[in-house]
Amino acid sequence: QLQLAESGGGSAQAGGSLRLSCSVRGDTSRYALGWFRHIPGPGANDREGLAVIDGTGATYYTTFVKGRFTISVDMNRNTLYLQMSNLKPEDSATYYCAADPNLKHFVGRTMHRLAVDSWGQGTLVTVSS
Repeated sequence: QLQLAESGGGSAQAGGSLRLSCSVRGDTSRYALGWFRHIPGPGANDREGLAVIDGTGATYYTTFVKGRFTISVDMNRNTLYLQMSNLKPEDSATYYCAADPNLKHFVGRTMHRLAVDSWGQGTLVTVSS
């Protein structure tokens, strides 16, 4: 497993931007890295896959964030990023960074937290209209 820790959440107005960061510790050679979210409601352990970047640098996005969110990684700084633009109130959620060898297959899917190898602790994003 990897050790992951998010930062950068907070509040924004609709149409605004936020950048989330995730520090990554451990050997990432077997892993893809990505961002998930949890919206309060039924399924406390369920998390929705938003964006993934794999070891080749290929990126994968779910439909409703494509063109608004950008995932990137700086392995010199061991940091994963999610640049979020044109935010909408429905983007309000707790955002998690994640690592798993099969993570690209989870984009656009809702996964139980136990199905993914490593998680950060989560960071809250609130978007007001």
